[in-house]
Amino acid sequence: MLPFAEKNRCEAGCDEAGRGCLAGPVFAAAVILPEDFHHPWLNDSKQLSEKKRDLLRPIIEQEALAWCVAEVSPEEIDQINILQASITGMHRAVDGLKIRPEHLLIDGNRFKPYHYNGVTIPHTCYVHGDARFASIAAASILAKTYRDERMVELAKAYPGYRWEINKGYPTKDHRAAIAELGITPHHRKTFRLLPDPVLF
Repeated sequence: MLPFAEKNRCEAGCDEAGRGCLAGPVFAAAVILPEDFHHPWLNDSKQLSEKKRDLLRPIIEQEALAWCVAEVSPEEIDQINILQASITGMHRAVDGLKIRPEHLLIDGNRFKPYHYNGVTIPHTCYVHGDARFASIAAASILAKTYRDERMVELAKAYPGYRWEINKGYPTKDHRAAIAELGITPHHRKTFRLLPDPVLF
């Protein structure tokens, strides 16, 4: 896990969570870490257990020079599509940083330039960046834990969909609940919520 892409440069790692879900917001985070930050567990959030993610979150929040988590609602996702929503979420997260970064490290291969007061902050996209750079890994953990927390809260109001377990992803039990109960205000209506019927 690399501590930075360029030494002595203020870099913010950015990542999102919930892009492939059928329900709930997409969450994004931006994190600026000290160059000497190190934790043996730090990795892509998808490679960590829920327990380790939950333990890492307060450590990241305490040790980071700056961090912010933002969200984009299902309604916005339906209006602008999930790619644009993910990018919008990352922009909002950078907006909320108390320190203005000099460069953005983006997980993935698609991003729109971020502007602050008319100035473009340079960015670099990295496929699997959450497994390469500490700041992106930290952002992935914050985005994932905050989103999971939200889905557990929403599950209390909509218990039939088992969001406390599947977190809104297209699991068999989630799709079975959609077929039986219909959709909720938190479902993404532009997504294929049920498989296409088999025609004989």
